[in-house]
Amino acid sequence: MNIFEKCESNVRSYCRSFPAIFHRAKGSIVYDESGKEYIDFFAGAGALNYGHNHDYIKQKIMSYLNADGIAHGLDMYTSAKEKFLAQFNQVVLNPKQLDYRIQFCGPTGTNAVEAALKLARKVKQRTGIFSFMGAYHGMTLGSLSITGNTGVRAGTIGTLNNVTFMPYPYGFMESFDTIEYIESVLNDVNSGIEKPAAIIFETVQAEGGVIVAPIEWMQRLRKLCDDNEILLICDDIQVGCNRTGSFFSFERANIVPDMVTLSKSISGYGFPMSLLLIKPELDIWEPGEHNGTFRGNQLAFIGATAALEYKGNINLEQDVKEKELLLKSYLAQQIAPISDKIEIRGIGMIWGIDVKNVGGKSFAKTITSCCFEKGLIVEVAGRNSTVIKILPPLVIDMPTLQKGCSIIKEAFNECIFN
Repeated sequence: MNIFEKCESNVRSYCRSFPAIFHRAKGSIVYDESGKEYIDFFAGAGALNYGHNHDYIKQKIMSYLNADGIAHGLDMYTSAKEKFLAQFNQVVLNPKQLDYRIQFCGPTGTNAVEAALKLARKVKQRTGIFSFMGAYHGMTLGSLSITGNTGVRAGTIGTLNNVTFMPYPYGFMESFDTIEYIESVLNDVNSGIEKPAAIIFETVQAEGGVIVAPIEWMQRLRKLCDDNEILLICDDIQVGCNRTGSFFSFERANIVPDMVTLSKSISGYGFPMSLLLIKPELDIWEPGEHNGTFRGNQLAFIGATAALEYKGNINLEQDVKEKELLLKSYLAQQIAPISDKIEIRGIGMIWGIDVKNVGGKSFAKTITSCCFEKGLIVEVAGRNSTVIKILPPLVIDMPTLQKGCSIIKEAFNECIFN
C-alpha cells in the first residue's frame, strides 16, 4: 500500500484513472517520476487552457513573487487586482460592449454558482431555479441542487430543494420543442411549477457528454427569460475563456446573459479563481453580504492578467478555430468510420466520442485506460460515462494534437478488433 492509499480519503478519483505519480509538466506534456511522457487531453478538467507552466505567464508570476507582492488580500484594493480589472475590461468586456460588474467569489467554480443563485433569489424574491437535465454546476449543496447527475448528488438526501429540471435539446429531446415546453409550464396555472428567479444553463454541457446547444435554442431561451422576467445565468466555467473559440461561449448566439460564472482557466495558470459577472442593475449586494477568505487570490490576478495579454498577442481565437478544424476532420474521418454506432459531438477545443451504442461505460473506460498506457491522458464524461472527452490545452501545438488523436485511434482499433 502506497502513502496515498494509506493516508488519503477514498474520495480520490482521477488518480484511479491515471495511476502514476506525476512529477513535472510543460506545455501539453506531463511527466511521471520515471520520466515517461503523457500528452494531456484533460488539461486539469479545463483549468489549463494555456497548458502547464506557460513561459509568459510564469515569468509574470515569478517577477511578482520576487518583488514580494501581496499574496493574500481578501477583497482589499491591491495593484494586482487593479491591473486585472483594467485588463479584463480592456481586452474582454469593452470590445464586446458588455457591461458587467465583477464579483470575486472564492477559490473554485462552485463558489461563483452559489453566489449567482443567492443573488438571483435576492433580486427576484423568488426561491425557484430552473436547471437542465444533464447539467453539471459543482459539488457544494446549491450547485448540486441544479446538477442533473444523480450519482454526484448522492449523500445530499433532503437538502436539494426549489429546483426544477427542464429538458435540454439532446437525444429524443432534439425533436421536441423544449423552449415551448418551458413556456407552457410557466403559463399553465395548473402546472404545479412556480415562476423561478433564474434559469441557469451551459451552452455546452461538458460533463453532461459534450452536448452543444443550438444557437436558435439559446436565443429563444434568452427571449423566454425576458418575456417572463426571469434572470438568465450562463455557466461558462468549463467552456469559457476561449474553449469554444470566442472568450465567452454564448457569443456565437449573440445573446447577453444577466449573470455569467467563470473559473477554471480564468487565472491562466491553474490557480484557484472564480468570478461572477453581474449586470450592474442586479448588483444589489450589501457590503460583505457574500464573502470568502480566498476571494482575493493575488497570484491568480497576476496569472489572469498575463493570460489576457498573451491571448491578444497570438490571436488565440483564430488559433482555436484552426485546431477545431483539425479535431473535427480527424474525428469524422478516422474515428467515426470505425463503427457506425459511434457519435461525434463538439465545438472549438472540446469534443466528445460517444460510445454508448458500442460498448457503453465499460468500453469508454477501456479506451481511456488503453490511451493512458500509450501515453495519453483523456477522461470520460456524459450519461453513464460513455463519452470520451477531448479537452487539450488551447495552446497545444499541431503535431502533439495530431499525435494524441492518433493514440485514440490506436486504442479504438485495439479494443474493437482485438
